[in-house]
Amino acid sequence: MKNIAIIGAGAAGLMAAGRAAERGHRVFVFEKNNCAGKKLRITGKGRCNITNVCDIDTLISNVPGNGKFMHSAIHTFSNANVMDFFENKGLKLKTERGGRVFPESDNAEDVVKVLVKYALSNNVSIKYKCAVREIVADKGIVTGIKLNSGEYKEFDAVILTTGGVSYPGTGSTGEGHKMAQKLGHTITPLKPSLVPLEADETWVKQLQGLSLKNISIRLEDKDKNVIYSDFGEMMFTHFGVSGPVVLSASRHILEYDYRDVIFVIDLKPALTEEQIDLRLQRDFMKYSRKQFKNSLGDLLPKMMIPVFIELARIPPEKPIHQITKEERQRIGKLLKNFSFEIKGARPLDEAIVTAGGVSVKEIIPNTMESKIVKGLFFAGEIIDVDAYTGGFNLTIAFSTGYTAGNSV
Repeated sequence: MKNIAIIGAGAAGLMAAGRAAERGHRVFVFEKNNCAGKKLRITGKGRCNITNVCDIDTLISNVPGNGKFMHSAIHTFSNANVMDFFENKGLKLKTERGGRVFPESDNAEDVVKVLVKYALSNNVSIKYKCAVREIVADKGIVTGIKLNSGEYKEFDAVILTTGGVSYPGTGSTGEGHKMAQKLGHTITPLKPSLVPLEADETWVKQLQGLSLKNISIRLEDKDKNVIYSDFGEMMFTHFGVSGPVVLSASRHILEYDYRDVIFVIDLKPALTEEQIDLRLQRDFMKYSRKQFKNSLGDLLPKMMIPVFIELARIPPEKPIHQITKEERQRIGKLLKNFSFEIKGARPLDEAIVTAGGVSVKEIIPNTMESKIVKGLFFAGEIIDVDAYTGGFNLTIAFSTGYTAGNSV
């Protein structure tokens, strides 16, 4: 039996704690917040997308940030194991679009309760409002931890699960990276991933608060090459765009540094340009006695019409019966290619996930132990591994947490 310290009571930390204790170790979790799973409680808008039902190859392909590193951990504790874990502990699950798995209750609190109960039922001691200042090592071997109070506690091993630096209000403020760095670990640059995007065009601000459903989007580089495409929902904000398809799209342009990318919205994805032209001809016959500005109500949300008219470069007061074929086709193209340029991403503290972290080159992939300090393990978002939306990031947390707890 060993004495194990786990720093951080999030998804990875609680999973690691329960598994290590299940194997007979004496486990102590140190959490600076007054409760466990603070970030976990707000994931998926409070619904908690715990994993995805896809096969393992697809899962790995959805981890653009060092997915290969995850092979061993995923095979140790896969997405199927994640589902079995929660269902065997009484949490009923459901699968939604894109293979996303949620608790039937749509309540992230239920996920946290299962994890806390798993830890406590295995005699884990969770110490809340107890922040750790540093991990102490001697001659490359972990010896214990030092609390913020200055108190030193001796441990045989430490699992560091303090998360990234997104949503700092939940406690993810980067202390774990500093602790790892102090022990000789490399921290790859921290960047926002799964983050709202900022638009270059000023007219976007006029659409603040407008939500669009059942639209398709694509991201193009300056040479018109398509980087990414998707279908779903999005929302305009005071700075640009947000919402499910935007967050998914954002990870695909991290390598572009969120610049010089064109965001294209197809407002009518179910219709071809020819079908739209026929639709416009019917609408223009219907509204032939009206002005252009009063003819788009059947096609567009009211808030979007003034901006759309401006971009179409057609006088708003122009009578419908005077609109030319060329102008009508311009309207059709705009409906299929409503676009603006991305000039950046929102700050790191507004991102759902942090890209970057403790270098995977310095971690043993099948145990999560440090290659630099014996007895130091990592799990969760603190590691330089990140994925797209769809339950993949939490799968990483559970998988690496279980692997660390199983190996310690």
